[in-house]
Amino acid sequence: MSSRVGWPAMTEPFYQRYARPVPRFRPTLFAIAFAIAVLAGAAARAESGSFSIVVVPDTQNMLDYKHQRAEGFPIDASELFLGQMRWIASQTTARGGDVAFVTAVGDVWQHQSLHIDPQHSKRNFKAIENPWFATEIEATPKTQSIEMPMALKGYGIIAATKVPFSVVPGNHDYDAMWSDSRYPPVTDAKQIDMTPKTLGMLHIGGLDNFRSIFTKNRYADKPWYIASYMGGSSSAQTFTAGGYTFLHLSLEMAPADAVLKWAASVIAKHPGIPTIVTTHDYLNAKGERRANPIIDLPAIDPIHNSAEDVWREFISRHDQIFLVLCGHHHGTATRTDKNAKGHQVLQMLADYQDRGQVSLDAGAPLVRGKPVPIGDGWLRLLTFDTASEVPTLRVRTYSTHYKAWADELATYAQWYKAHEKPALDDAAFVKTDAFSVPLADFRARFGAPS
Repeated sequence: MSSRVGWPAMTEPFYQRYARPVPRFRPTLFAIAFAIAVLAGAAARAESGSFSIVVVPDTQNMLDYKHQRAEGFPIDASELFLGQMRWIASQTTARGGDVAFVTAVGDVWQHQSLHIDPQHSKRNFKAIENPWFATEIEATPKTQSIEMPMALKGYGIIAATKVPFSVVPGNHDYDAMWSDSRYPPVTDAKQIDMTPKTLGMLHIGGLDNFRSIFTKNRYADKPWYIASYMGGSSSAQTFTAGGYTFLHLSLEMAPADAVLKWAASVIAKHPGIPTIVTTHDYLNAKGERRANPIIDLPAIDPIHNSAEDVWREFISRHDQIFLVLCGHHHGTATRTDKNAKGHQVLQMLADYQDRGQVSLDAGAPLVRGKPVPIGDGWLRLLTFDTASEVPTLRVRTYSTHYKAWADELATYAQWYKAHEKPALDDAAFVKTDAFSVPLADFRARFGAPS
C-alpha cells in the first residue's frame, strides 16, 4: 500500500502508529485511586450482568472527501466520525465504561479506486456510464489519499483501548462499484421508477482496499481475533461480558456459499456460546430480508446469497446465533423470527447516513431540495442485562455531535421523522431508536451467567 498515491504512512505498522506504549511513570495516589475505581466499577458491572455493545452505522458520508473544508464544504464532516470514535473509546471497559465490544456495519468510506476490479473483468462483467450514480460510483485517488487514511485514524482510536471490535465491508468499501452493462439506465428523468429498468443495476468487486485497513495481519497478536476468511474480508471475534463468552461473526456483503461454510466451521469450533452476526445488507427499512432492487447482488451475480438465503441456509440452522446486526438501507427496523429449533433470533437495522441536520446548522446549501447527508454523529448502543431471570437488551441511540440521546432530544422527530418514517407519530418514531427487548429464551439456550 505504501506505493499508492497519498499512502506513505502505511509503512508503519498499525499498532505502532496508534497504540504506542505509554512511557513508564511512578503512580501517584490519584492514579492508584482512579485505577481502583475503574476496577471496582468493572467488578460491579460484571456482578450485575450489565454491559454494552456499540453499533457503528454507515459512516461513508462523514468520510466522503467532498464533505470536507478542503473541497469547500463548511465543516470537516470527518470530525463527526472522529468524535464518534473518541466517544466510543471513552465508554470502553478499559476506560471505566461498560462497552465490551464494538461492531461497524460497513460503508466505512464513500468512494472507490477502480472502475471495475480485475476478477470481474475476467468473468466478462462490463461497466457502463450511469448518470444517476455518477457520485456514488466515482473512482478517485482521493479514496486512498483522504477517505481510507481517515478510517484508519478513527479505528486506531478504538484499537488503542484494546477493546475487541469488528468492521464488515459495505458496498462502498469495495475497490470498485459499477453500473452493469446488462442493465442500461434510461436517460429521461420522467421515466425513473427506482428500479433496474430505469436506473440500471450496480455491482461491486475487489476488497484489497478494505483488507489494507482491516487485514487479519493487524490482529495476529490479539487473542480476541480468532479467525478470518480471505485475509479479513470476513472475520470472527470473541469477547467476555455479563458472565458469558460471546462469539461474533463478521460477514461480507451478500456472502457466497464459501463464506457461509467458513462461518459454520468457526461456530463448530466454538459450540454452544451466544453468537452475534454483523453483515452489511440484511434487513431493509420495512424489516424485510430484501435487497435494494438496484444493488441486488444475487440477482446480478449468482455467486452471492440473498439475505433470505443467509437466514434460511445459515442463521436459522445455527441455534447459538441470537442476534443479527446490519446497515446499508437508510433508516431502522427490528424483527424477531424463530430459528429451526424454535428459538428467537433478533435482527436489527440501523443506518443514519441520510441525516443532515448538522449540514443545515453549518449553512451548507440544499442539494435537490434536501440537506447534505452526513449522519449527524448517531450511534446505536445495545445494553445487555444478563443477570435478570429474563435477560433484556436495551437499545438507545446517541449523537456524539449533539451529545444527546434520541429519546431525550426534543427536536428528534421534527428533524428526522418526515424523511424516515412519516407514517408514525412522534412518540412512535422516537421509540424506534429507544426500546427494550426481552431475550426470553436466552437462559434456556446458554445457561446462567458464570
